[in-house]
Amino acid sequence: MADYSYIALNKDGREIKGSLQAENLSAARFKLKNDGMTPITVKEQSILDKDINLGFSKKVKSRDLSIFCRQLTSIINAGVPVVEALRMLGDQTPNTNLKKAIIDTRERVQQGTTLTEAMKKSPKVFPSMLVNMVEAGETSGNLEIAVSRMGNQFEKSAKLSGLVKKAMIYPIVMFTVAILVMITMSIVVVPKFAEMFAEMGTQLPLATRIIMGFSDLLLNRWYIIIAVTIILVMLIRFFASTEYGKTFFGTLAIKIPIFGKLNVKTYSAKFARTMSTLVSAGIPITQAIEITARTMSNVLFSRALAKAKEDVEQGIPISTPIRKSQVFPPLVYNMLAIGEDTGNIEGMLDKVADYYEEETELATASLAEVMQPVIIVVLGAMIGVLVLAMYQPMISMYGDLGNM
Repeated sequence: MADYSYIALNKDGREIKGSLQAENLSAARFKLKNDGMTPITVKEQSILDKDINLGFSKKVKSRDLSIFCRQLTSIINAGVPVVEALRMLGDQTPNTNLKKAIIDTRERVQQGTTLTEAMKKSPKVFPSMLVNMVEAGETSGNLEIAVSRMGNQFEKSAKLSGLVKKAMIYPIVMFTVAILVMITMSIVVVPKFAEMFAEMGTQLPLATRIIMGFSDLLLNRWYIIIAVTIILVMLIRFFASTEYGKTFFGTLAIKIPIFGKLNVKTYSAKFARTMSTLVSAGIPITQAIEITARTMSNVLFSRALAKAKEDVEQGIPISTPIRKSQVFPPLVYNMLAIGEDTGNIEGMLDKVADYYEEETELATASLAEVMQPVIIVVLGAMIGVLVLAMYQPMISMYGDLGNM
């Protein structure tokens, strides 16, 4: 199979550029015509212009999947067949990974495969949750409703993730600024003081000697810092990949001051929204729990849901293992218990999701307000200690001169 670049016109008369694989030039042209396009130029890719994948391709985010689901829903509701809908979406999707997955999915569906089976062939792009919802929609004959629900799910997920990232931006930026200021002063300012202190020939305070040692390390032994940093990162990554490490960092995420409560609210909102979406689509609750567990990034929550799945399979109500897990807030399992009593679990989960999404938004806004003065004080203290360590010997020297 060879790679070919092409320029063609789609059914709407819009110019499309892309690449495809085919046995020969004639097969490439036939494939384009079969896809409803009119080839303008088709040529085999050379080494210079061949598409190269270095592993930095654009990741498919929740926002991309949300747009895909909403557009697919609108096109299907308009009475357009799935194959044609996928062709239209493939033409207009800017994300290269998603575009390729849509085109591959369309080709498989065109060959007689169900949409569910076709999407399963692209697991890195289409998450299992979306595939299961599509399967439920195809089985019930309400594909557009299932896909629409997934559009809402991905949109909520993207918004929630954006709120948490927004809360982290300010402290990360300020911490980075503090480090850069410390490094700049250690490289530019401290050496000038070091020369002056060397001429004084007096015993320097411990704080001053530490700062001067750090400055010397940055200027003359920087490779040691790089080597130690690389080793530490590798050790932390290895530790984080172990079961104990996953438990440690999972516990830290929900116990750490200031951020812990925000993380718990985020995980609770994600759990409730995902479960509600799956259960409302008619997916069995045990399967819904299993899928939800795979979406949880914190191992404590995923383990709690895995245990809940085992208990539910034995006939135990889901609210019981959720309560015993001690990682979910009381509101979650209390609302689940009410849903079980009333037969409206998905409705209760929707209310829980709405509540914690709103709480996350409020907590994020409050966090930004709290962090600003704290970070300014910490930054001021760091620079103050550095300045004091440099000027303390001079102050002592002037004091000694005054006593003479």
